[in-house]
Amino acid sequence: MATTLVVNADMKSSGAPPTMSIGELAERFGLATHVLRHWESTGLLDPARDRHGRRRYDDTHVTRVAVVLRAKRAGLALDDIRELLRSGDPGARRRRLEAHREELRRRMAEARACLDLVECALGCTHDDLADCPRFREAVAATGGAEDLSDATGARGPTRWYGP
Repeated sequence: MATTLVVNADMKSSGAPPTMSIGELAERFGLATHVLRHWESTGLLDPARDRHGRRRYDDTHVTRVAVVLRAKRAGLALDDIRELLRSGDPGARRRRLEAHREELRRRMAEARACLDLVECALGCTHDDLADCPRFREAVAATGGAEDLSDATGARGPTRWYGP
């Protein structure tokens, strides 16, 4: 009895790196597919296309999406992220990152000052926070007002936080 061997010429080589669709990549990161399309339109992603024109993503795209998401959490704009990823000049990349680091440090200091103010208010037993000397000092320390009695133009304590 003769054996017949059928060859499928459309099969991919088992040595080719696995790829995923836009939906699979988006799901992996909890993103909407339109986000990945937007990132492609801004030059952050450059997926390959299959013979039907569908986007195909590989492990390098997975890494790039993770980098973009982390950079966005760090407060970088998409244009800045694109430039950092494309930059062939390590010095320019470093300068941009150093400037962003300083901005992050400034924002962190501001957030710490706000947290200190909230914690001070939480520890206050005064009916009106504006009557509390510790709170007034904390506000002045954050640059909120050098002299709260003059901040509103009124004499004496003034309610500033609602009716």
